[in-house]
Amino acid sequence: MTKTILIIEDETDILKLIEWHLRAEEYSVLTAQDGIKGLDVAVKQLPDLIVLDLMLPGMDGLEI
Repeated sequence: MTKTILIIEDETDILKLIEWHLRAEEYSVLTAQDGIKGLDVAVKQLPDLIVLDLMLPGMDGLEI
């Protein structure tokens, strides 16, 4: 059973790097680039793990 990881990161280069490494390890990866969308994805998809940036547009990581 594949585990799902949600990455919430607003810097595209960092997001893509983390995503690439996780996919290479055969995880299913979801992404969001702002806090509001990230929270929405987390509630709807219920990932096994969230990699969360603290400084995000819309809603910061502490609020999430």
